[in-house]
Amino acid sequence: MRILRIHSLQQIDQASARFLEIAGDRRKFAFTGAMGSGKTTIITAICRHLGVVSRVTSPSFALVNEYRTGSGEVIFHFDFYRIKSIEEAFDLGYEEYFYSDAWCFIEWAEKAAEILPDDFVRVNIEVQKDNTRQIRVRL
Repeated sequence: MRILRIHSLQQIDQASARFLEIAGDRRKFAFTGAMGSGKTTIITAICRHLGVVSRVTSPSFALVNEYRTGSGEVIFHFDFYRIKSIEEAFDLGYEEYFYSDAWCFIEWAEKAAEILPDDFVRVNIEVQKDNTRQIRVRL
């Protein structure tokens, strides 16, 4: 397990670069953390670092957003906060995303834990008492 600490938003770009360095060639990430812990913020910074040219937003209502990097790579960004049952992930056709070569970032991954392949990197974000963020990355 690797741990990153973010002391302020000014460090988010540096932290996203370090995150990708730690991840190596892995492209599938399952994020957990309390509401407001920064899951969307770090995913946005990672996407920016990967070269996404469009606006990155939380897919809270659509469940999944698709982005493209400047070089044409596909990134899927999921938000499972609103799913009420695992059947919603099945209806979404999760296999096409999770087993593709595309980048996948999932917020509220604990709601779909039973269908996540083993190759997903588990990422937990915790807000510390001093309002900094501790990011635990389990490869």
